Amino acid sequence: MEFVEAGTPEPTSDYLKPTEFFDFEAASVQEFADKAVASSRTDVEKAVALYYAVRDTIRYDPYRDKLDRESYRASNLLAVKAGFCLPKANLLIALARAVNIHAAIGLSNVVNHLCTDRLRRIMGGKNLFLHHGYAVLYLEDQWVKAAPAFNVELCERFHVLPTEFDGKADALFQPFDSKGRRHMEYVCDHGIWSDFPYQRVEEDFREYYPDSFNDPGKTAPSGPKFEEEQPLS
Repeated sequence: MEFVEAGTPEPTSDYLKPTEFFDFEAASVQEFADKAVASSRTDVEKAVALYYAVRDTIRYDPYRDKLDRESYRASNLLAVKAGFCLPKANLLIALARAVNIHAAIGLSNVVNHLCTDRLRRIMGGKNLFLHHGYAVLYLEDQWVKAAPAFNVELCERFHVLPTEFDGKADALFQPFDSKGRRHMEYVCDHGIWSDFPYQRVEEDFREYYPDSFNDPGKTAPSGPKFEEEQPLS
């Protein structure tokens, strides 16, 4: 696995290969990619089509087991149709590689100013999210970041501006929502990897978060879907 702590990598074959987590050799992943880019001609058009397919077909759900290795695989996310930022980024990367676009995973720490009460409690009162994940795609001789986490229905309900992507500029979360409230603040960047660094994420999650966040299905009471909650103001 190649890791670039600062700057961007060379677009080598390492960023086109299938991996355990970017498993585009799985029939479901390849079929999803082919369908999404059916009417696209250029790599930019393909990347944009894949971005919106992941953003809006897969529901954002932070109440998923964070320590289950299987949950980070692209093929698994397509099967369950719901996940948080890291699996959704992994899926976009796998799909991009499936259509021969160099792709990598980027990680940053972010502060979410519009968390919900339930999620904040599950996080032990914290508002810093470790290892927010996004895809990094090589398009027209440059690397661009694309965060497909929040589906448009969730954005509309939470009054969050949807993250749009044109394949030419970074598509990261907006600092303010549609009402002018603070939304997402990028605190620090951890770099770019050619494969998903599961071990680092697992170890950091275990150290930083309470059990209720890492495995909310076992340690927290059941409740409504995330998009049915109300964001903290």
